[in-house]
Amino acid sequence: MPLRELLSTHYNIQVEEKIWLNGKEGYRQGNQFYFITTNDNREVILMEQAALAYYLMENDYKQVTMPIPNLNGEWFSSFADKSYMVFQVHQLKQENRQTDGKSLAMFHQLGSAYRYEPKNISSYGSWKKLWIEKLTVFEAKIEQEAKLHPTAYYRLLMDSLPYLIGISENAIQYMQESEGEQRFHEVDQSTVTFKRYANHLQEPVIWSEDLVYDHPVRDIAEYIRRQYFMNEPNEKVTNFLFDYQEARPLSVFSWRLIYGRLLYPIPIFDLIARGFVSEDFEQLYIDLANLLEQQTIYEKRLCGFYQSVGVDTDTWNIPVLQWLL
Repeated sequence: MPLRELLSTHYNIQVEEKIWLNGKEGYRQGNQFYFITTNDNREVILMEQAALAYYLMENDYKQVTMPIPNLNGEWFSSFADKSYMVFQVHQLKQENRQTDGKSLAMFHQLGSAYRYEPKNISSYGSWKKLWIEKLTVFEAKIEQEAKLHPTAYYRLLMDSLPYLIGISENAIQYMQESEGEQRFHEVDQSTVTFKRYANHLQEPVIWSEDLVYDHPVRDIAEYIRRQYFMNEPNEKVTNFLFDYQEARPLSVFSWRLIYGRLLYPIPIFDLIARGFVSEDFEQLYIDLANLLEQQTIYEKRLCGFYQSVGVDTDTWNIPVLQWLL
């Protein structure tokens, strides 16, 4: 897509060079950087994310992508039979001297002061409901797609389906039991989070399309999950949690949410979702086989999670899944 022409025609921006950042194509004009995204009927979602981006920008997160209006004052521009939104980055993030845990705690602290709860990008208090819906929809869709595409990928997926259903139901049950937990405090308020946190705050750019609104432990759990899958030592996770809790101590309720989210096999669902819109079944098979192998190792790490992070489940009366032990 000739982004240069789009910027020139609809935004009167004459760019100097093409750049690539985090696998995304963009352009530079002076010290400003421009990226685009297609609308894909996501107007409301993109505008809610834009509101969060402006809030972050106003509070010194200069590296966030900010949507900009076109010459007609509109947020979306029609070009080559598609609708686009253009984002501007004022300043790429330089070296971060804060630790991973401290950075995320400060981000969540700021996000918790955001006054307007979004409707379409908020999952706060809805994990159990959303997980049940996802499992139901995916189970039916997998069986349907497997009939249409009798490939090695879908055979492996069908073989793995009972496991996927079982572990998902365990996570849902754990969340249901955790909903009655009364030991919570102000750190459990909703905040600005990321869809799948992967240390975004250490990157040169915060992509506003990655922003959602949720319980802060969404990001904590995804950080831990990533460390486990990358086979990082427990010390890295405990250091992260120590630094985070210096600013924002976690409640018992928070710990239970973290564990519940770590139980739910989100990476597998993400891969399956990718498979629904791709026909590269050979690569999907390789990715799924690798992921299932990693999942086995991951579960062993998860088995000792509470102990490794210094949470005494007996003293705090926190349930643990026995089959993991």
